[in-house]
Amino acid sequence: MSRITRSMYHKDLQPAYRMGRAVTWIAHRRWGLRLMHRFALQPLVGNTIDGIDCDEIYIPSEATPGHKIRARVYKPVGAKGPLPAMLYAHGGGYQVGVPEQANPFYEDIIKRRNVAIVAPAYRLSLQGHPYPAGLNDCYDTLLYMKNSADDFGIRGDKFMIAGHSGGGGMAAALTLKTVDTQAAEIAFQMPIYPMLDHRNATKSAREMVGSPIWDRDANALAWDHYLGHLKGDVPDHASPAQRQDLSGMPPTISWVGDLEPFKDETIDYIKALDSAGVATKFKLFQGGFHAFEVLLPKAGVSKDANEFQVSAFAEFYDKYL
Repeated sequence: MSRITRSMYHKDLQPAYRMGRAVTWIAHRRWGLRLMHRFALQPLVGNTIDGIDCDEIYIPSEATPGHKIRARVYKPVGAKGPLPAMLYAHGGGYQVGVPEQANPFYEDIIKRRNVAIVAPAYRLSLQGHPYPAGLNDCYDTLLYMKNSADDFGIRGDKFMIAGHSGGGGMAAALTLKTVDTQAAEIAFQMPIYPMLDHRNATKSAREMVGSPIWDRDANALAWDHYLGHLKGDVPDHASPAQRQDLSGMPPTISWVGDLEPFKDETIDYIKALDSAGVATKFKLFQGGFHAFEVLLPKAGVSKDANEFQVSAFAEFYDKYL
């Protein structure tokens, strides 16, 4: 592919191209990521959503005794009976981020169907906690949801797992680990434009240089933060794209833009699920860069992407729950 230019992106997204490139520049630098986390993401902690019950709990870690996992809990106001529950992993390349950054997603989901969302503030690689700390926190959160379902007011028989970007990769990894251990039943998963493959060997991962929000170099740095200590001995629970046989995985919803590093690995993942007989719902958005619906939520294509994921969620909710 020739040099990626502004004109290649969807016309609705071109106004945010320079802003997105600035975010990419920051994501190439450890100090930039730390500043982003400190001044753009950390201030969101504790934010609530109008018309939705928002609570905060601390979950004891089974993997790391003495550690407690902060988690945000979101529920529709006045909901009765045990609610179906979703565990949501926030994005940030496994290295930065807070649960509250996804408040618009929680609001859309809860408005579409009655569901409880538990979003753990899992440990982050840029704060000295590489794999498997974050995955362990998510896994411990899921086990706590199952074992304390009555206290939560949620169903303990089936769960949903979701996430975007690095959180999408975390969702896929958590689902894979949960299926392997048979620790809980997953009704369906939603890894959206997920970060799945540390090898950066796909065509889109190699070619997306300077693309808005996230590109090849930002991706390589994030994987190094998360997995560099493993010296190449990477398990598939850390990099789910390595798992070739996806038999037994739950139904899966995903989407991705066609001008971002995760395009090919997302498509390959969906194809592998299809080959294993797993029900999937997927859409490729033409002219879309990474997380475009977050950077420019009022753009027409962003509204289409948000509607796709929420409608697919409602369809799978009705079918599998």
